[in-house]
Amino acid sequence: MHAYRTHTCGALRAADTGQPVRLSGWIHRKRDHGGLVFIDLRDHYGLTQLVFAPETPGFATVERLRAESVIRIDGEVVARTPETVNPNLPTGEVEVRVKAVDVLSEAAELPLPVFGEPDYPEEIRLKHRYLDLRRETLHRNIVLRSKVIHSIRNRMIGQGFLEYQTPILTASSPEGARDFLVPSRLHPSKFYALPQAPQQFKQLLMVSGFDRYFQIAPCFRDEDLRADRSLEFYQLDVEMSFVTQEDVFAAIEPVMHGVFEEFANGKPVTPYPFPRIPYREAMAKYGTDKPDLRNPLIMQDVSDHFRGGGFGLFARILEDKKNAVWAIPAPKGGSRAFCDRMNSWAQGEGQPGLGYIFWSDDQGGWGGPIAKNLGAEKTDAVMGQLGMHQGDAAFFVAGDPKVFAKFAGGARTKVGTDLKLVDEDRFEFVWIVDFPMFEMNEETNHVDFSHNPFSMPQGELEALETKDPLDILAYQYDIVCNGYELCSGAVRNHRPDVMLKAFDIAGYGPNVVEEQFGGMLNAFRHGAPPHGGLAPGIDRIVMLLAGETAIREVIAFPLNQQGQDLLMNAPSEVTEKQLKELHVRLAPPIKV
Repeated sequence: MHAYRTHTCGALRAADTGQPVRLSGWIHRKRDHGGLVFIDLRDHYGLTQLVFAPETPGFATVERLRAESVIRIDGEVVARTPETVNPNLPTGEVEVRVKAVDVLSEAAELPLPVFGEPDYPEEIRLKHRYLDLRRETLHRNIVLRSKVIHSIRNRMIGQGFLEYQTPILTASSPEGARDFLVPSRLHPSKFYALPQAPQQFKQLLMVSGFDRYFQIAPCFRDEDLRADRSLEFYQLDVEMSFVTQEDVFAAIEPVMHGVFEEFANGKPVTPYPFPRIPYREAMAKYGTDKPDLRNPLIMQDVSDHFRGGGFGLFARILEDKKNAVWAIPAPKGGSRAFCDRMNSWAQGEGQPGLGYIFWSDDQGGWGGPIAKNLGAEKTDAVMGQLGMHQGDAAFFVAGDPKVFAKFAGGARTKVGTDLKLVDEDRFEFVWIVDFPMFEMNEETNHVDFSHNPFSMPQGELEALETKDPLDILAYQYDIVCNGYELCSGAVRNHRPDVMLKAFDIAGYGPNVVEEQFGGMLNAFRHGAPPHGGLAPGIDRIVMLLAGETAIREVIAFPLNQQGQDLLMNAPSEVTEKQLKELHVRLAPPIKV
């Protein structure tokens, strides 16, 4: 017989009745029933109920053991009586009558329980992650992550992609987030950087003649943290040669749809081809370039109804041509109580309030301060444009759309959520396309890149030489699912002349470009194919499939919101000897 087990704790069924077995695992739960002790024994695969009689050798030892102690038992599989069958457990038709027990590892008092999974402070959970990972939900999430990555790999290889590895120690990049720097011992005063993404390397692979690349790539960005962002993360990094934007979409859509459909537990997934929404349309309709299409609400520009009078505040705001009035429809939101709650929410978001028009069931028409001042005819026109009727409402935001769009998008989300209009049991994909190549930097009053400086502008060199930079669009695209950006991508700018011109428009002279991106430029000068790609985030994909709202719940050993590993005490101090070897001298921040 095997030293530790003949079966796993999730393997036994009614057909095994009468068999001698050996099991090993953790004491998940222990119950004393009138002399008999019942233990749910747990391992990676499941639970099996054990029965200990007083005459069982080691019975006294088992009685005193704490939960999460590790034991090995020998026993016989017996059928449970009909009234004790547990239909919620795969092994619920049987139990094991124990004949011998050995304690493999005795557990001390637990800092957090594994059974029951009550909420515990994140600090305790992360400090004792090895216990947290034993809990069913988190354990299941990590297993799901492994299966999702395996499925992605199979699907990519099935489409003719090959997996290549790119360097972890590389050069610092001036673009994007802050780099994590690694001092070089062999080259004093010089530093490596951990890759924010394998962007340049995967493009160089295309220049090197490889055609379809992918990698489950670790990436590192020294940026502020939030629920769906970490200092280190993994992405499905993809690049393809001799492709248009449509080719990239056609390659990745079956992978994303297939993975989500495989692990969605029956929830509907957007069929491909996925819908496409231009960036500016997304901002105008949803107030964000990451719209959650499960929310059916679409904002509209209703400025024309407020020009020249009626509601004085909006009329004055519209005297500035860059300003507008946007409306957020609220079907079935026609009550003063709901409108007041939305107004209070807006104030909590740092706004003076949120204008509204509503028609409750107990009043004869549209009401609210805006309706009173605007007049019946114009109010009917506004609400008619929005398709609103008795029992409905609408909320209004006025000013510069560049300033209020994010708030308006948040109000749309709040209305849709509070009125229960969002279908949460589905996965809605959408491509956001046609991002502006450039934007005006409000601080410097100069043109700058708006998204990805290495994207090919639509119209290429001719557009850069003849168009207003703010009117130039790029072959840039994002995949969004349920309001989360899963990835950004682009058809790359593979022509040195186009790249130099694009950087020149953004204020970077040729010397700067040569110094910072010389390796890429020189590669392009020796024959570069048109190429493009993207990089969906693994952590966010698994987070959505697991029904979680924080990626820490799908990462085995995550950092906390302050970027600390509480289990391994990182970041930590190092010795003077280590610093000396690296030619590094510390300069602690000056205390004010």
